[in-house]
Amino acid sequence: MTERPALVWLRRDLRIADNPALHAARESGAPVIPVFILDDDEPHFMGAASRWWLHHSLAALGEALARAGAPLVLRRGETVEAMTALAQETRAQAVFWNRRYFNGHIALDKAIKSRLQDKGVAVQTFNGALLREPWEVKTGDGGPYRVFSPFWRALRRLGPARRAPLAGMRKIPGPASPVKSDTLADWALTPDDPDWAAEFSESWTPGENGAQARLKSFLDGAINHYRDGRNRPDREHVSRLSPHLAHGEISPLQIWSAIETRVAQGEADENSAETFLSELAWREFSYGLLYFNQDLPQAPLRREFSAYPWRDDAKGLRAWRKGLTGYPIVDAGMRQLWRTGWMHNRVRMITASFLIKDLLVPWQQGEAWFSDTLVDADIANNAASWQWVAGCGADAAPYFRIFNPVTQGEKFDPNGDYVREFAPELKKLPAKYIHAPWKAPKDVLATSGIVLGKTYPFPIIDHAEARKRALAGYDDIRNT
Repeated sequence: MTERPALVWLRRDLRIADNPALHAARESGAPVIPVFILDDDEPHFMGAASRWWLHHSLAALGEALARAGAPLVLRRGETVEAMTALAQETRAQAVFWNRRYFNGHIALDKAIKSRLQDKGVAVQTFNGALLREPWEVKTGDGGPYRVFSPFWRALRRLGPARRAPLAGMRKIPGPASPVKSDTLADWALTPDDPDWAAEFSESWTPGENGAQARLKSFLDGAINHYRDGRNRPDREHVSRLSPHLAHGEISPLQIWSAIETRVAQGEADENSAETFLSELAWREFSYGLLYFNQDLPQAPLRREFSAYPWRDDAKGLRAWRKGLTGYPIVDAGMRQLWRTGWMHNRVRMITASFLIKDLLVPWQQGEAWFSDTLVDADIANNAASWQWVAGCGADAAPYFRIFNPVTQGEKFDPNGDYVREFAPELKKLPAKYIHAPWKAPKDVLATSGIVLGKTYPFPIIDHAEARKRALAGYDDIRNT
């Protein structure tokens, strides 16, 4: 009699190494069937850019699993029904998966677990996404943290999971007979007409191997400049690991362990490494916020901000999305996002501040746009960070801290190299004027080939006046 297999339900954990669910399934001794289910109606379903990444990540994972001996099975449909049907079809004895932390996903997982157990199928779940479970890093009163600094200190004292990262597996015993599977082409996850993701592949190599290569590249150089250089979009001093983390092609434990090893060996600057680890901790903090505040992507944590006098500015929102605000650092960031599916973190803060505080467009609309256009879109990170900029979240930036897009550009892109790359119509403009083209003399504009209002827009709003308006709105809710 053929031995009953174990299913491994993969979601945002598209890797073989340090995958607790996959590892446990293999250790069970049963034939292993890895499966990915595409449910278009799943809560907070991934955006278009993430679907592009998903296509390539699944292709890479499928090849790796096939080489190991356990081909990846693809199914599309309503998750509970698809998983139940597959378990019955394969006569699975158990299903393994790594946990999720958004209420819609938790409810779905509980429903599947109940259905499977009712049919005699065992279920085992694991932490494959975080250094620590949200409920493990607690305040002295036993509750969740709402301020990052003490959270970071607590996590640092506690340390990551009490285990080393799990090694990759060259051999994974698969089923005796092939299991019916969709093909990636069936799913049409990548754009066609038009192919707005045409340039993505120039910037990214999705998949576990791509993640490991990106980590090695970062550890071999940029990490030593990270502390001081992470705010400079004109320089390559960041890791660019975020899309790989978002899709689970690498785990935070793998990154943490690799960095600590380099520091112990004297091969990485300790201060820069600590700063980077604190950024991993911000991701952990964000997941804690999400787990304990399930409406984080939609509702302000500081409820008084629900009464803020936001504006319905469709024209301004459209200009922001297209990178046509007339503020070069903002426009360069939004165009980098469109061209590459990613944006430098400092510029994310600048562009978010402009939308929220200059245009008074609700932060939820920016969060939704980033969710759709970022290859590293992450439900917890995205929501927590937008709320931080808006001033309505946990440990939020004070609402009266309003980024000036001109001075931010001059400080963090002093020579204008970042702007020149992503807003090339300004590339001939001297650095003195590149962050405020409207201040350039007419002869300088002419020499640079710029006609304001035609080749590059005038600012769509005066920042000084916008700042006054934003602060007046803040005063309104503070006094109510």
